[in-house]
Amino acid sequence: MKTISLRPGRERSLLRRHPWIFESSIARGSADTGETVRVESHEGGFLAWAAFSPASKIRARAWSFDPAQRIDATFFIAACASAVRARGRFDVQSDALRLVHGESDGLPGLIVDRYGDTLVAQFLSAGAERWKVVLADALLAATGLSKLYERSDASARTREGLPLLSGWLRGSGATDLVLREHDWQLAVDIAAGHKTGFYLDQRDNRKLFAQTVQRLKCQSVLNCYCYTGGFSVAALHGGAAQVISIDSSAPALEKAAANLALNGFAASGATFMDADVNACLRQFGEQGRTFDAIVLDPPKLAPTVAHAERAARAYKDINRLAFKLLAPGAVLFTFSCSGGIGADLFHKIVASAGLDAGVDGYILERLGAAPDHPMTVQFPEGEYLKGLIVMRK
Repeated sequence: MKTISLRPGRERSLLRRHPWIFESSIARGSADTGETVRVESHEGGFLAWAAFSPASKIRARAWSFDPAQRIDATFFIAACASAVRARGRFDVQSDALRLVHGESDGLPGLIVDRYGDTLVAQFLSAGAERWKVVLADALLAATGLSKLYERSDASARTREGLPLLSGWLRGSGATDLVLREHDWQLAVDIAAGHKTGFYLDQRDNRKLFAQTVQRLKCQSVLNCYCYTGGFSVAALHGGAAQVISIDSSAPALEKAAANLALNGFAASGATFMDADVNACLRQFGEQGRTFDAIVLDPPKLAPTVAHAERAARAYKDINRLAFKLLAPGAVLFTFSCSGGIGADLFHKIVASAGLDAGVDGYILERLGAAPDHPMTVQFPEGEYLKGLIVMRK
């Protein structure tokens, strides 16, 4: 087994069971792409077994901190089975859910979602790629399914020095599927949709939005960065009379309209705008329009902390514009899915936006991802999705 040794004092994060080892922490040692290495402190003490990634700034990702652990097929079969069993203990009101959430499930770089009888997997790290065949078989064995579609086409693969890949790994079938979520249905395209096909992490926030619209009797709703209309469907289920959905993707808007129809909602209650969100918010402000509820769910603006400053300005701008469009007593559901923006920073950004807009509000609740996208004690970076519900005074 090849060994990498750390610089003096760089073992602290591994002693806290954090799985990432950055290039700058390594004093010596190397290995092939995805190869398992023994990680040692500068003094030679064992720290972890990890997958080596020579092209990435995260030079190694830990599989195990047990010196007696063997990193072999048996290890991955057990890890996949454990992740699947854990989902049985979560309250997931859907036939689509996340089964493996990377580091939080002890499988760095592996994302697996289930859509009915189909698994969709992303092998995003060198280690996950090296063990792909074993992992694919283990996932199907743990779930009793026979179909697995690969969506290893995310930018994270490029940072690992890996090619972008997409297609059926096991079995075959339709890639246009319909999932059941709470009281509604949503169509997804696992071959071309965002991430593995859909944003399953917002499942419970969509339910909460529907409940809020119903409780506050919200009639006019603005859904910004609507994608395929999950929050729009939720708003109409909550009793909204009119929902405006904005996105810069015409294909996404077509699917959003189809999702409303799928749930039996008349086209007269919905408006779809293929436009820039910032420009629309400014235009609505100039027109003096207000809304009873607004959703801001922008794409990832800060994938790392290095992008945080620029992203903070963008988040502040859209939230400032949205605050001005809230009627008294109206609610704003505002989100950030950027790993480089922590929950406290996001709170400060939203507070600063409200101050600049001259609008005060009650923070009713902090939001995060659905429980099948867990954050663990040892890997707080798993808290990538954060949100706030703000009610204008």
